[in-house]
Amino acid sequence: MGAWAIAVHGGAGVDPNLPKERQEEAKRLLTRCLDIGISALRSNLPAIDVVELVVRELETDPLFNSGRGSALTEKGTVEMEASIMDGPKRRCGAVSGLTTVKNPVSLARLVMEKSPHSYLAFSGAEEFAKKQGVEMVDNEYFITEDNVGMLKLAKEANSILFDYRIPAVGTCGAGAAMDSPLQMNGLPISVYAPETVGCVVVDKQGRCAAATSTGGLMNKMSGRIGDSPLIGSGTYASELCGVSCTGEGEAIIRSTLAREVSAVMEYKGLNLHEAVDYVIKNRLDEGKAGLIAVSKDGEVACGFNTTGMFRGCATEDGFMEVGVW
Repeated sequence: MGAWAIAVHGGAGVDPNLPKERQEEAKRLLTRCLDIGISALRSNLPAIDVVELVVRELETDPLFNSGRGSALTEKGTVEMEASIMDGPKRRCGAVSGLTTVKNPVSLARLVMEKSPHSYLAFSGAEEFAKKQGVEMVDNEYFITEDNVGMLKLAKEANSILFDYRIPAVGTCGAGAAMDSPLQMNGLPISVYAPETVGCVVVDKQGRCAAATSTGGLMNKMSGRIGDSPLIGSGTYASELCGVSCTGEGEAIIRSTLAREVSAVMEYKGLNLHEAVDYVIKNRLDEGKAGLIAVSKDGEVACGFNTTGMFRGCATEDGFMEVGVW
């Protein structure tokens, strides 16, 4: 029997001007989610059950960018995506383009367990959800006043708002957005939006699992798919570790960031902390991102090259930490 460990994140890239009240609200949510996961692990639930349970809680709370509270498309609607992976046999499930599924991570789990496929998207995913009898809600359920305001700012700035960087000047506003020198794929962008969520767990049996869920980018093109549902990029679990990423989706996709952590552990013989440090420093090029990870040995680690990352972790020996910067 080994030792369990859990980590949770609410997104990389935090505005240094973020009000203290908002920081404390985020910390309380992360602490609550850790407590839920710890209780489940002490009850001997397997890692795959725990990551789903925790991410469902994050999707239900509107604070972060997943489920209710998801970022809005250029059309003012919500298109959500999620993935989940079970390390022992590398089973996985993923979904994209969801508009009425209350908990995308649970549909991803059903894709893994109840379909012959690994990934379903848009109308096909919605039809599968209806057949599986999952809870469905109107798209309006996911939309919050804060995100309607953010979309308005994005449209005024004629830009996309992201969750992993902040405007170069001032706070989140149209002026700062238009002055931003940042680029993605060679195109100018503006930044700051809600945050993606994820959870990684290793249970007492040394089984690793990971799950990630998001609404994507504020003012994104309809149909855009990011890293969160892509196995190996935003989410990965193996017999060695479980990883969930957050940040600049296009950079995470190019680097297959989550899989890379497992790969350097396997092929370079690095431990978890060394592997996380290595991929953050050497695999993102100019991209901005963060990740959380656990190993089969009960280690937990996080890494990011952004201003901050909403995160929390706990281990069986009593260690628990929640942080932003």
